[in-house]
Amino acid sequence: MTAFDWPALLRAGIAMGLKPHEFWALTPSELEMMLGRGAGVAPMGRGRLEELRAAFPDERRRARHE
Repeated sequence: MTAFDWPALLRAGIAMGLKPHEFWALTPSELEMMLGRGAGVAPMGRGRLEELRAAFPDERRRARHE
């Protein structure tokens, strides 16, 4: 578990214009996101979804036996 530097985080929150009660109402994840940390991977876009749908269709085509 990583320790939080609460005084530094509170100073950053105040610098962003947060009031103390607004700062303390945030979750650590929300605060990290506001500070630009832990942005992670961007969500999948429509183009990538279409690529996956083409590669892995929900229904398999039946082979015709005529």
